[in-house]
Amino acid sequence: MLFQMCHLARKYAFLAVSTNKFVTFATSMQHFMKKIFLICATLFCLTNAEAKITMPQLFQSGMVMQRGKTIPVWGKADAGETVTIRFNKKQYQTTADANGRWRVDLPKMKAGGPYEMTVNEQTIDNIMIGDVWLLSGQSNIDVTIERVYPQYTTEIDAYENSQIRMFRVQNETSTHGVKDDIRPTNINWKPVNKQNAWLFSAAGYFLGKKMFEKNKVAQGIIVNSWGGTPIEAWISEDSLKSDYPMLIKKMQIYQSDNYVRTQMQANGAANHQWETMLNEADPGYADAQCDDSQWPVINQNNWTWRGTGSVWLRKHITIDKEHAGKPARLLLGTLFDRDVTYLNGKQIGQTGYQYPPRRYDIPEGLLREGDNVIAIRFINKYGACHFIPEKPYMLCFGDDRMSQNPMPKDVLPLGDEWKMKVGAEMPQCPSSDVSLQNLPTTLYNAVLYPLAPYAINGIVWYQGESNTGNPTPYADYLKKLMGSWRDRWQDQQMPFVIVQLANYDGRQQTGFPRPITPQTEPVNSGWAQLREAQRTAAKADAHAELAVINDLGETVDIHPLRKKEVAERIALCFDKLIYNNKVKLSPEVVSAQVSDAAIQLTLDQPIQEGDLYTFEVCNNGSNKYQNVPAVGRGNVITILYPSTSQASTLKVRYAWKDDPKQANARSISGLPMSSFEMTIK
Repeated sequence: MLFQMCHLARKYAFLAVSTNKFVTFATSMQHFMKKIFLICATLFCLTNAEAKITMPQLFQSGMVMQRGKTIPVWGKADAGETVTIRFNKKQYQTTADANGRWRVDLPKMKAGGPYEMTVNEQTIDNIMIGDVWLLSGQSNIDVTIERVYPQYTTEIDAYENSQIRMFRVQNETSTHGVKDDIRPTNINWKPVNKQNAWLFSAAGYFLGKKMFEKNKVAQGIIVNSWGGTPIEAWISEDSLKSDYPMLIKKMQIYQSDNYVRTQMQANGAANHQWETMLNEADPGYADAQCDDSQWPVINQNNWTWRGTGSVWLRKHITIDKEHAGKPARLLLGTLFDRDVTYLNGKQIGQTGYQYPPRRYDIPEGLLREGDNVIAIRFINKYGACHFIPEKPYMLCFGDDRMSQNPMPKDVLPLGDEWKMKVGAEMPQCPSSDVSLQNLPTTLYNAVLYPLAPYAINGIVWYQGESNTGNPTPYADYLKKLMGSWRDRWQDQQMPFVIVQLANYDGRQQTGFPRPITPQTEPVNSGWAQLREAQRTAAKADAHAELAVINDLGETVDIHPLRKKEVAERIALCFDKLIYNNKVKLSPEVVSAQVSDAAIQLTLDQPIQEGDLYTFEVCNNGSNKYQNVPAVGRGNVITILYPSTSQASTLKVRYAWKDDPKQANARSISGLPMSSFEMTIK
């Protein structure tokens, strides 16, 4: 419109001057024309300014880009707009397509930096070229530095490194297909130090540290995980729909936004009403002056409360003059499920679910000389309230009170006895919960697909706990996951490290009668079956390795704290996959031979010699396994089984338990052998 006005103004001015008439009019029109041109030019510039180049969330100052690989840089602009990238003294140019999408592939580069990149008028600075790793899975990736800090206090306190950068993908779901980008995040390629890493993945932190120590180049750690999620949520729809159509139908039910919104609102309203009723009915027993002299006494090692609502436990502790008034840390192990904890009537901490360790800091001045009262309000909606007896329960004093490795020098054990009183009993809380993150494809769509084709060096997959209830399809799921992710990156050789499930007694969940006795006889373990699926999927893939951690878990904790050691084993797997294929990982069986009195398993490497445990054998197709003795010498394991001559088929299992604590087959360097099941004919 404005250009048409300019054209008309010029036309009328020309006509007026050419006839020597209306000279004044012509002069005025010439002035008018100049103003119109100025307005047009200004609006043209403003229009260009509004045509902003956008780039994915990963492209921010402080980013790490992958050395030795082509580096895609991409984004959106107006259709047909020219995009100019200046980086490392070179210029690259492209044009946005009809949909406004553009991409430039920077050439392979050596490690270095910091660099600056300009994309038209935008500038991204402090860019490093190094190695980039993507860590994904469920809550054992989520476990933070804050959670594991007591295991590594000195190391975490003393360490910082500006060349290790951390990026956390924010949780999001999509039932409506793939998204173009992830949500904005508060952790934007932050350098490693205690403060920045405090709520970041411990496995990611320690992997970055280990890989930097090995390669001396910048490390970028992208963490993309969600606690409690099954593997199906992370696989593309195309990979699932032909073999698992019911999974896709399950997801499609939730494509109705109105249905999801209604269910979530109903669930929120029910929870709010339940909590309101509970708080109104619970008289509360936090006050230090509360008379608990007639309350029954329970022992935390065998106590459970199977009611729904709230129950209170109180304990009196005596503090001497030396410790009175001093700051302290209260360790309350791990509790099921939810608690609010008080000291002398003052709330000192609360935890909303069963897994986090209860470590509550007591401020200076709150502990008094003489009698003090700890009160715990358990809130329970399902299962049974209980303590995890194997965890630490104590008051810790002194400058080392934050450490649990080693334990502080000045501690006051709490003892096992508590006084108990029910606060308020409630009916079951109605639930209309909609957990979109647990539906097939929803996380692939929302938080995996948008990350590609960002150049990365390798992927860590640390997941499986949520699939132990149905481990049968897991090996196929894992194959499809690796395939769909490689397709997304258009790299069929993308290295994967599969972190195998750690040892953990799955019976710890929701109110199993206590105490729980160790499993010694052969059992049909869902955890062992899933470990076997992880092992076989990794073994069948030339570009995948298995990090075996069946010695780094905890019988009573699904989130073991030794994440530094886990990261070291992940790093060793990448060392073999990417840098040195002669690296020896966990021992593997390469052949088996049966004699009249024994089965001999030949391994790919020597192992620590001696008696070996948790081997089981069954014969003639029977599913009844029995424990058998075994011994390791050199690279051979001899299983003593005298009835082998009568068997046409033998099955051998090793470490086939949720928590195979006695399993002790190890390489010379100390790496544990994976659990396995094999048939010998």
